[in-house]
Amino acid sequence: MKNISKVAVLGGGGRTGKYLVNQLLENGFSVKLLLRNPDNFTFQNSKIEIIKGDAINEESVKLLLRDCQAVISTIGQRPGEPMVASEATKNVLNAMNDYEIQRYILLAGLNIDTPFDKKSPKTIMATDWMKTNFSEIQKDRQLTYDLLTKSKVNWTQVRVPLIVFSDDSDKISVNLEDCLGDRITALDISKFLVKEMVESKYSHQSPFISAI
Repeated sequence: MKNISKVAVLGGGGRTGKYLVNQLLENGFSVKLLLRNPDNFTFQNSKIEIIKGDAINEESVKLLLRDCQAVISTIGQRPGEPMVASEATKNVLNAMNDYEIQRYILLAGLNIDTPFDKKSPKTIMATDWMKTNFSEIQKDRQLTYDLLTKSKVNWTQVRVPLIVFSDDSDKISVNLEDCLGDRITALDISKFLVKEMVESKYSHQSPFISAI
């Protein structure tokens, strides 16, 4: 993945997404953002290109991915709106196929289940709480994982616990079976996403990352 120069970003206007955009720029990448409300995005940089549109709109996503070599999504569910995660992923996978893009990184909660998990009681409790209180969001996120596993792209779904929005950076654990910590900073998430985009150490896997 050394040939990546321009990265398509979904969710770049969100709280975690802004850390990601900054990290991509610091690492020398050009960034193409899909934003529903571009006027609210005040980050100015010559390496940022903004596309006005919605992740659940197929044409918007196709326009976003054109001329990019990788895709990263930190998109979250919008309260009171249609489910976004699986629909956005369907659109991304279709556009990736059209443009022959291989690398896709996306952020998810620790509540996603995979056949390789050996979740601790604490992680199981958090997962069950999500399933009980946000069942539709849970189902949509789980469907997203299923779509990834059936695709041919080089994907990595990164699962995280509570996100702390700060510039602090800690040592982190990366584990394929369980989430070993209770929280992680948005800065450390963005660093991991960018590094994993390039290195593809966890291709076709869904690692948990958390502060140690």
